[in-house]
Amino acid sequence: MPTTDLTQIHDRVRTVLEKRFGDAARALAPDAELSAALPGFDSLAALEYVSAVESEFGIEVDFVADDVRYWFSTLDRTATYLRERIEDQAA
Repeated sequence: MPTTDLTQIHDRVRTVLEKRFGDAARALAPDAELSAALPGFDSLAALEYVSAVESEFGIEVDFVADDVRYWFSTLDRTATYLRERIEDQAA
């Protein structure tokens, strides 16, 4: 069964960001707005981030039903969103 431990999810999301943004993502505060904290995090980078998270966690994000601009704006929000999705899939 997939983990719903927020710390482990958080670490995996940070790894996704580190692959694209390197040291800037490594030093990122969990509640920092990605668009402000990561140089080059523009709309294209945001789409790439969502796609990378989908691949990492084996989920599909619904851009219409899910508030992507909110849930994918910080590391903490993304991890919380993913935990809820994983728990929903396990139920």
